[in-house]
Amino acid sequence: MVLRIGNASGFYGDRFDAVREMLTGGDTGGDPGGESAGGPGGDPGNGSSNGSGNSLHVLTGDYLAELTMLILGRDLLKDPATGYAKTFLRQMEEGLGLAHERGTRIVTNAGGLNPAALADALRALADKLGLPVRVAHVEGDRLPARDGALAANAYLGGAGIAACLAAGADVVVTGRVTDAALVTGPAQWYFGWGPEEYDRLAGAVVAGHVLECGTQATGGNYAFFRDHDPALLRRPGFPVAELHDDGSCVITKHPGTGGLVDVGTVTAQLLYETAGARYAGPDVTARLDTVRLTREAPDRVRIEGVRGEAPPPTLKAGLSRLGGFRNEVVFVLTGLDVEAKAALVRDQIEDAFARGGSRPAEVRWDLVRTDRPDAGTEETASALLRLVVRDPGPDAVGRTLTGAAIELALASYPGFHVTAPPAKGSPYGVFETVYVDAAEVPHTAVLPDGTRQGIPVPPRTRALEPVPEPELPEPPAAGPVRRVPLGRIAGARSGDKGGDANVGVWVRTDEEWRWMVHALTVERFRVLLPETADLPVVRHVLPNLRALNFTVAGILGEGVASQARFDPQAKALGEWLRSREIDVPEGLL
Repeated sequence: MVLRIGNASGFYGDRFDAVREMLTGGDTGGDPGGESAGGPGGDPGNGSSNGSGNSLHVLTGDYLAELTMLILGRDLLKDPATGYAKTFLRQMEEGLGLAHERGTRIVTNAGGLNPAALADALRALADKLGLPVRVAHVEGDRLPARDGALAANAYLGGAGIAACLAAGADVVVTGRVTDAALVTGPAQWYFGWGPEEYDRLAGAVVAGHVLECGTQATGGNYAFFRDHDPALLRRPGFPVAELHDDGSCVITKHPGTGGLVDVGTVTAQLLYETAGARYAGPDVTARLDTVRLTREAPDRVRIEGVRGEAPPPTLKAGLSRLGGFRNEVVFVLTGLDVEAKAALVRDQIEDAFARGGSRPAEVRWDLVRTDRPDAGTEETASALLRLVVRDPGPDAVGRTLTGAAIELALASYPGFHVTAPPAKGSPYGVFETVYVDAAEVPHTAVLPDGTRQGIPVPPRTRALEPVPEPELPEPPAAGPVRRVPLGRIAGARSGDKGGDANVGVWVRTDEEWRWMVHALTVERFRVLLPETADLPVVRHVLPNLRALNFTVAGILGEGVASQARFDPQAKALGEWLRSREIDVPEGLL
């Protein structure tokens, strides 16, 4: 008995035709697991056998991220009938019929801040198309507004999704659930797992985490992309998990689609936006230090051995609020005397602020030395001076800044110009993480017939605590070394969680692991990435993955929407680390 579950979206704005591709791609006939889809009873619920060897029992789509919640919050303020991912509704104009034909159920968090409205819109669409599609939704994640938040949402687990599927839903729409809940919910329904089958649930969490970002599991954003044919990575296919009743799974993709699935691509995604060995969620706390990966065949990686523990008593919740207003000007400094030119224009702008009597609350200058000596083009002879201002009100970042910058056009450094004319100040958002008692969140499944079913809290909980560092292998014997970029042997993937970032680093052999676990300490990490020198950095050791996961607190300010940093989501922080040079034993090179 195998549950084939795929993903067709990793974010709001992902490839539009992925839904069609996942519902039709690689359809060659045969039964994926020896039984038809549909949970313990085996009935897919709409008269379709779902017997195709590469068809899916469930197709998921992840549309929500921290920044997305802020965008949807602004939509909802303008129109109370919105607040959901409109792209998904357009995808369903074709996708509903395809899914109905194939007996594939659809589970998505595209409901955003208004899952009931999206469910209603889907019913109207199904009626228009003449399809007998049963739609359910999950709600209760929205919390009472606090501290002027545009959106306040708890991260729910998969039990509400499971209840909707058990009631015969063909489409389940949720608001804010954990990304992995899009898989744990269908797994609980399909296999009939109870809430205390922690190892099975943890296996589903890990499968869900691999699927959630779509093509990042199939070669997208992959550190070792140069090891593969560029044509293969031109258009990666989306991932599929073949999930078993014991919680183990195989990660794969539809035959004939682009990209690749190997131990490295799966490892990279497992490290993405995680931290320590305990990966907590509303259904279960999965132990990432127990994950074992094995290449089973080309484009097939088995995940097994995952252990689980009772979930924590609290739910993570995200608050998205208006942080204030920001503006930005980028001055281009060309040729000689770059530092002196930067000092002149900085003094002039600061003087204009002082004379205007309305200096923004936050003023940040960054000089980016993209220039080269004796450059062959004007662009490569130029550096960029970036000015970012923030203030609680729009005036201090608007007219005061734009007036000062424009008036300098003929009165500043030689060669004065900017990358774009100064614009009006724009609002920016702030994301904040808080924790709420799970018992205070009214997790509710609204079934296809309109019945409202309350979802109980987990019967047992366990407070989170750090995992003791595992015993480390013996370091390699001393010998000759060569100074090379870390990325010569190590892969990395990085991402954001509010104002914090994580950088997961892994290697591919046991010998490389023996070296890296001793060489890449917190102290060395701070030296390699000087931006982290004064920030809290924690290292987590994951021997089964031959990986280290570093969390850096506060490097992203108040989160992606505040755009506090050049790379506001820390997407390339890992690649910067890989580019830094370190002494590596010659035997590993």
